[in-house]
Amino acid sequence: QVQLVESGGGLVQAGGSLRLSCVASGRTVSTYAMGWFRQAPGKEREFVAGEPTYYADSVKGRVTISRDYAKNTVYLQINSLKPEDTAVYYCATGRTGDYARLDSYRYWGQGSQVTVSS
Repeated sequence: QVQLVESGGGLVQAGGSLRLSCVASGRTVSTYAMGWFRQAPGKEREFVAGEPTYYADSVKGRVTISRDYAKNTVYLQINSLKPEDTAVYYCATGRTGDYARLDSYRYWGQGSQVTVSS
């Protein structure tokens, strides 16, 4: 079994930056590709970033996904935040298939709220 715990969300002003963290535990977690998704109120969950360096068009140039293998942690750095980035951000792993599809990922974290004020 794999467990994922996100942190680092919060309230940020537009133009600011955040770094989300996702600590993974469980067997063979280091062998799985990780991904980040987000879900805004009233909207479907959508792809944001996936390893090694896949990014949604809506965030490309503002977002970086990275991993610290020693800490079993994956990060999502988001710069130049916009109000439309407001969402619950989820990390996911256990990927088999298309990096942008929700159903390609087997394990999910509980989410971290990011709110961007204008």
